[in-house]
Amino acid sequence: MEAPAQEGSSFKAGAMAQASGGSPESHDAQLPPPPQPEDEEGQGEGLVELHTSFRELFTFFCTNATIHGAIRLVCSSQNRLKTASWGLLFLGALGALDWQFGLLFEQYWSYPVIMTVSVHSERKLFPSVTLCDMNPHRPSSVRHHLQALDRFARENIRSLYKFNFSEDGDVPFADDQGPRPAFYLDHSVRLQRLSHPGGQSRVGFRLCNSTGGDCFYRAFSSGVTAAQEWYRFHYVSILALLPAAHEDSHQSHGGHFVFSCQFDGRDCQARHFQTFHHPTYGSCYTFNGVWAAQRPGITHGECQPQAEWGRRHPGQPGLTPLLPPGISLVLRTEQQDHLPLLSTEAGIKVMIHERDHTPFLEHQGFSIRPGTETTIGIREDEVRRLGSPYSHCTHGVEGVGGQLLYNASYTLQACLVSCFQQLMVETCSCGYYFYPLPAGAQYCSYSRHPAWGHCFYRLYRDLGTHRLPCASRCPRSCRESSYKLSAGTSRWPSSKSAHPEGWEEQWPQRGFCVQDWILAVLGKPGRRSSSQSKSPSPSLRSNMAKVNIFYQELNYRTVEETPVYSVPELLSAMGSLWSLWFGSSVLSVLELLELLLDAVALTLLLGCRRLRRTQGSQTGAATVASHAKPEASQLPTDCRNDVNHLGGPAGLFSHAASGSCGRNLC
Repeated sequence: MEAPAQEGSSFKAGAMAQASGGSPESHDAQLPPPPQPEDEEGQGEGLVELHTSFRELFTFFCTNATIHGAIRLVCSSQNRLKTASWGLLFLGALGALDWQFGLLFEQYWSYPVIMTVSVHSERKLFPSVTLCDMNPHRPSSVRHHLQALDRFARENIRSLYKFNFSEDGDVPFADDQGPRPAFYLDHSVRLQRLSHPGGQSRVGFRLCNSTGGDCFYRAFSSGVTAAQEWYRFHYVSILALLPAAHEDSHQSHGGHFVFSCQFDGRDCQARHFQTFHHPTYGSCYTFNGVWAAQRPGITHGECQPQAEWGRRHPGQPGLTPLLPPGISLVLRTEQQDHLPLLSTEAGIKVMIHERDHTPFLEHQGFSIRPGTETTIGIREDEVRRLGSPYSHCTHGVEGVGGQLLYNASYTLQACLVSCFQQLMVETCSCGYYFYPLPAGAQYCSYSRHPAWGHCFYRLYRDLGTHRLPCASRCPRSCRESSYKLSAGTSRWPSSKSAHPEGWEEQWPQRGFCVQDWILAVLGKPGRRSSSQSKSPSPSLRSNMAKVNIFYQELNYRTVEETPVYSVPELLSAMGSLWSLWFGSSVLSVLELLELLLDAVALTLLLGCRRLRRTQGSQTGAATVASHAKPEASQLPTDCRNDVNHLGGPAGLFSHAASGSCGRNLC
């Protein structure tokens, strides 16, 4: 096959030599010896090898790929029906895979979560306990205004219900010598009986804006609720006259609230309590002990013999006090300064909450009846949320659309209250007395802001109907604890709480149990007769209460958000679907990627060749036709055999070109 080619080359060379005036023999003598063809093994392997056509590329892929079913597309090339069937099956499997991948990614990008419940057992700090005496006392500087409000309330109730109050008059108080804030009672805001289209009468009061053109009735179906809400409206306007930092002494209502307190058998200290005054629930104490719960249950231990008692009374066991593992308190519940129209309850308001959290007793508190011993068991649940993008929560005040007015840790309720108070200041130019104030603001009183009630109740109604932006500004906390409570009550102290007759001689002072110290707590120290000890005073029982709070178990439950699809689980689901439809692995995906890259490279190569061929045919056709021989004579001798006419079958340089002719593909 090489001989004709050599003869053709010799013929062309001889013709060119004759055209230039020389003889063939003289020209052959000037030519260098023809290059010897290199051995195929000596040429080596190219760095990048591309297929000459897409058909060759596809055939190579289907023959060598590890994807199931790919070889069926080329192995039955003589049977077009079978090839077409396998092609449809392959495309159908690919479409089903894409559809399921779409569903999988749609679910992944919705960031679903599942709640994982786990139980942990470890020692934890005892939660905070807030207790209020439900006796809102009258501040001395506004006591005169509150007495005037009580008289006005009696007039309203007498006009509505024809009820005559007792003629006892106001409770006498010591006159306050300090300055009284200027205040006038708005007699235009009165309790009224309102007619209802359904025939049911309602009770309420009317509030108007500053111009009097927009009015509405704050109406209730219950007369008691209407009277309390009406009284609260005037009561808040009076308290708003007090200085911002004003707070009466917590002992001004007639004695200590906490008679005794023990935690795990140890006496509580004053530093373990924080005190504040609530406008409705009176003096409040928050227990913030630094002790961890050591054991669960209401009591731990039993009456054990005492060495000294055993020596003095052989055969008779002595008793040691029982040590409760939680907190045990004896509380006073007197109602000296009670405002009957502000609160109809008597007792103790209790709330158990996390440490360093603001207690909102009106939302989460519960009441304890006087004259009872209440035992409260605690079970703790801890909620952990993932946060963005799985859920809308925050780890603190960062990311909250507003200022937190409470000097405590972030809670959802504290954020909602702060948001409402800020909107109240922006809309009504004053703040509600029950909530903290932003800097530079003042509390609402109709002596300074005549239309504040109309503005407040409109805004509060919008808050209840979720028309205020507070819900979107205040996310939930990403980590919070909640307490499930179970309570039991019993009469305390009982009529038989005293010991049998002769207990003074039989039981020494250092060996008595719980029953004996009740006498001292009731305010009757010293020895008493058995008849006195058997029947505690009813007034003492109605003003006393005992509270025991303990952990039912030290195990606590954790409810934690877990993503349905994490990145490893997403890859696992994708691999399962890929194996289901094509029975291959990650390396098969790399084979597809290689096929794609080869196809792109082949497309660019063929496009480059087509572009060069088009440009050469348009711009060089005439030049090559007129100057073909001079150009051929000017080429190097070793390249003349490699040049083909542009209209020939190669169109570009031959694949056998070497040396200075180059191997440029384009």
